[in-house]
Amino acid sequence: MTSKTPVAIIYTSVHHGNTRKLAETFAGEFGADLLTVEEAVATSLAGYGLLGLGSGIYCGRHDWRLRQFVESWATSPRRVFIFSTAGLSFLHRLQHSSLRRKLVRKGCTVVSEFSCRGWDTVGPLWLMGGINRHHPNVRDLNRAKEFAKRLKAENFSICDT
Repeated sequence: MTSKTPVAIIYTSVHHGNTRKLAETFAGEFGADLLTVEEAVATSLAGYGLLGLGSGIYCGRHDWRLRQFVESWATSPRRVFIFSTAGLSFLHRLQHSSLRRKLVRKGCTVVSEFSCRGWDTVGPLWLMGGINRHHPNVRDLNRAKEFAKRLKAENFSICDT
């Protein structure tokens, strides 16, 4: 962690690197520290003004490692945004609800959410090569950049880069 960076992007990317691409895009736009969940467990998050938390969606929810990480936190107010990649990203409000509830119970403020399509080969989808094979694509990553710019503008006091 660099002491000058008030934003951390914490993610899990399991199968195809879909979520890692989003996390890298967000980290670049915010000038943020980029941490896997495993790295974040060993890092003090106290100095961060904003956390981005994301993973792929599995069985309608974020990856279990990310959910378990949030569950391990002591109750403390934090500003957070949620992101994900999914085969059916249009369901993101429903897919994010489990993580959102955990964060709110921990005293966090969820300032925004982002989701885009990701290459999904889970379950029987692998038989046909999956869905959304070329996602996130350039258009998806540009949407992620615009999301980060808007979020940064709305939260300028904690995102001075």
